[in-house]
Amino acid sequence: MYAIVDIETTGGQPHQDKITEIAIFIHDGEKIVDKYHTLINPERPIPYFITQLTGIKDDMVLEAPKFYEVAKEIVEFTEGKVFVAHNVRFDYSFMKKEFADLGFTFQRKTLCTVRLSRSLIPGLPSYSLGKLCNSIDIPLSQRHRAIGDAEATALLFDKLIKINRPVVDGNMNMAADNTTQVLKKEIKTSLLPPAISKEQVDALPMVPGVYYFHNEEGEVIYVGKSINIKKRIIQHFNIDYKSRKSLDFKNNITDITYELMGNELVALLFESAEIKRMKPQYNRQQRRSVFNTGIFVYEDNNGYKRLSYDTINKADNESLTPIIALSNHFKAKGFLFHKVAKYNLCQKLCDLYKTNGACFDYQVHQCNGACIGKESPEEYNLRVEEAIESFTYEHNSFVIIGKGREPGEKSVVVVEHGTYLGFGFVDDTFSAHNLEDFKGAIQRYNDNKDIQQIIRNHMRGKHKDKVIVFE
Repeated sequence: MYAIVDIETTGGQPHQDKITEIAIFIHDGEKIVDKYHTLINPERPIPYFITQLTGIKDDMVLEAPKFYEVAKEIVEFTEGKVFVAHNVRFDYSFMKKEFADLGFTFQRKTLCTVRLSRSLIPGLPSYSLGKLCNSIDIPLSQRHRAIGDAEATALLFDKLIKINRPVVDGNMNMAADNTTQVLKKEIKTSLLPPAISKEQVDALPMVPGVYYFHNEEGEVIYVGKSINIKKRIIQHFNIDYKSRKSLDFKNNITDITYELMGNELVALLFESAEIKRMKPQYNRQQRRSVFNTGIFVYEDNNGYKRLSYDTINKADNESLTPIIALSNHFKAKGFLFHKVAKYNLCQKLCDLYKTNGACFDYQVHQCNGACIGKESPEEYNLRVEEAIESFTYEHNSFVIIGKGREPGEKSVVVVEHGTYLGFGFVDDTFSAHNLEDFKGAIQRYNDNKDIQQIIRNHMRGKHKDKVIVFE
């Protein structure tokens, strides 16, 4: 049994918008056997642009039941049935949220008629409900009303399951079995984007690398990285998308490609470079630096080296270059507190305690008095330098040798005088005697503060890579 559902809402965000209309058609696998329809009072104004799209106005739902008043009927009407919709994740997400607000877990098997249509009628110019119905001569009246769209989806579903029922040697049972297998497969894969097959996902490698989502034109719309490509991509597809925009992202994925990287560090470096190079539509936040707050060092008029934090490029002295970049002020402040405690620095001289006199730590005998000139700049600055050395490699040249993409191969990441040069792959027979040998084995990539932070995080963390330092 199948419950074919369509809803209208006050907007595209299940976590904040509400249902204004719901229609359900029950199909028994042979024909439509029942239907349910009602307007619903969303208990909030309907936005003008939604009224323009659906024709549903505030006065139309004023006397309509509220969702909690029809919830029991909806549960009973859909119980024991497969929840079917065109772009099923959208309708299903709204239903789950409405019931969750009532303290009830709404859970049904789902089936997407977009996926089913792509599987059974490949090659159509569009699989939007309106254009699809037009392509295969299904009447669609009351477009963008739940009753009209649900009825069209029910007629589409009926036609789809009968498309796949060729009679084999006069045996109707074999034809029915074939249909059942197709439906079972689509129910299991209803979380996948409509154009992505289970076979594609099954064939993905479970190793570190960078993956690309493509649209119908072959353009890359998203770049990601993972230490397990297959697992991460499945996580993408299993998300209950919370907005029309995120649902559109999923529905726009028509192909997946990937590059093996061998280990997480190289995958991170390559992902960052690819996002900045390709500027994919759905990587907008990552196109810009994700490390926007800097730790700065400068010497004050009394000769003390001082640490501070500020937004990069908005610091009081824009000529200053941060010695490390972090994602936000909160993390930068926590980072400095950690260094103050570990290296016995002064909170006031690290931009953590605003005062004209002694800092708080001095009052509790945990600061040596640099804040009031009691400790000399020479003594204090030695500890500042020690702290800085613990999280920078400004003048270092080194090579990080990690796991390669296959047995007998290793990755090589090269940093020269604190500047990232790039990475490459070499086999186990590769022999290098100096930094120049390693530089000849890599592909060059641009350095930036995101790359610097990726490498710093890796160097500070627990890793098993071999690090060769050059003078």
